[in-house]
Amino acid sequence: IIGETTNILIDDSGYPGLIIKNSLHGERVISESKVTLIEFFSGNIIQNAVHSTIRRGLTGLEWAGGLPGTIGGAIYGNAGAFGGEMKDLTVEVKSLNLTDQRITNRNNEQCHFSYRDSIFKTNPLEFIVSSILKFRTGDSDVLEKTVKEKIQYRQNRQPLEYPSLGSTFKNVPIELAPAKTVAECQSVIKTDPLPVIPVAHLINEAGLTGQKRGGAMISTKHPNFIVNLGEATSADILQLIELVQKEVFNRFGVALQLEIRYLH
Repeated sequence: IIGETTNILIDDSGYPGLIIKNSLHGERVISESKVTLIEFFSGNIIQNAVHSTIRRGLTGLEWAGGLPGTIGGAIYGNAGAFGGEMKDLTVEVKSLNLTDQRITNRNNEQCHFSYRDSIFKTNPLEFIVSSILKFRTGDSDVLEKTVKEKIQYRQNRQPLEYPSLGSTFKNVPIELAPAKTVAECQSVIKTDPLPVIPVAHLINEAGLTGQKRGGAMISTKHPNFIVNLGEATSADILQLIELVQKEVFNRFGVALQLEIRYLH
C-alpha cells in the first residue's frame, strides 16, 4: 500500500504483487480545549494537514512546511525536520492487519517510535488507517511565517528542480559512529531532534558529490539526494547507493542506513 511514493524506489522490472494507492482522506476534530486532538486519515497529504492546522491557529506541525508525502507515510517513517518529529504529536495510531483484518489502536509508546522509524516498518502487513495528533493554540500569522521559512529553506538547500526520492539515507546518530568520526565532524553535528551527523557532510567529505551512474547523480546541491537527470533507472540509483555506503564506511567507519524503501 503506497501513499505519494515520495520515499519509495520501485525496481524497473516492476513489483511481483499488488500495489494499492491509499486514498483515505479527511480529518475530524475530536476535542478542543488547551490541547486540540484531530484525527487525520492516512492518505491525507501532509501539507494539507499543515495548512489546515494553521488556519485553526494550532501549533505543532509547522516544522513540516514543504515536507512531501502523506500522514500515513510520515507516521510510518517517523518523519521529522528542524527538530520536530511525528512522534511529538502522535497520540494514537489506528492500523489494519492485512492478514486477519484485525484493527489495532496503539498509543504513542506502543508505536515504538525512534529516529526515522516505527513499529510499522517492522510490521509490513499492517496498514495505517489514521492517526490522532495533538496541537496547542498558537498565532496563525506567526505559524504561517514559520511554514514559509521552512519551505524557503527547502527550496534553497534541496534539489527540488529535479525528481528525487528525497533523503536517501538516515542521518547518523552520534552513538552509531566511531569516536574518531564524531570528533572529526564535531562542527557539523546537529540536533534533529537527537544529536546526528548529517549524511550530506559524510558523502561530500568522501568525495562523492556529483558522482553519476547512468541518468542518476548524487546532487551537488544536497549530497543526500540522488536526483534523476532525466533517464535514471532503479539500477542507476542502486549503484550510487552501494557506492556511497561503501565509500562512507571506508572513510568514516559508518554503516549508512536507507531512509528510502526499495520495492522489488
